[in-house]
Amino acid sequence: MYFSELILTAIGLAMDAFAVSICKGLALQKLKVRHMLLAGLYFGVFQALMPLIGYYLGSIFSGFIEKIDHWIAFVLLLWVGIGMIHEAFSQKEEQEDADFGVRTMLILAVATSIDALAVGISFAVLSVQILPAVSLIGVITFAICFAGVWIGHVFGAKLNKGAEVLGGSVLILLGLKILLEHLGILSF
Repeated sequence: MYFSELILTAIGLAMDAFAVSICKGLALQKLKVRHMLLAGLYFGVFQALMPLIGYYLGSIFSGFIEKIDHWIAFVLLLWVGIGMIHEAFSQKEEQEDADFGVRTMLILAVATSIDALAVGISFAVLSVQILPAVSLIGVITFAICFAGVWIGHVFGAKLNKGAEVLGGSVLILLGLKILLEHLGILSF
């Protein structure tokens, strides 16, 4: 996986957390740097931790699935991407909540990083160097969510759905690229 693909994956994975960060910023009466730091840290740490866990789970089974690894990566990225796009268009209303307590933030961080677990499994079958990859994912997510709280506070919820659609689309396109490269249809 190229560095540019890894950056796009990190951005795509961060979009759920970015959307939640926007909602958090929207709900705040008074914005403080502490709010932006908390969102960045919680989401950044979990977006880095989950692919690491997925990678080690995938590594256990990678020898068994070597011949179909590109299909697995494609299906996982497609599944996560479609899920993100579906969530963006679902009719359920997201409730703005200014709570930055440990319990609330842990729940949100885990919920927004579950898809990163599946991406970690695809990293294992693609033999991605995991420590630099998860570090980059964590740093990018931190920065995006730090900014997301501020953006939500200033601009409101207009960006929420667009972020999830963009993130899902990026992951689907990366999965498709991986599949087409392994089938010999596309080469970079």
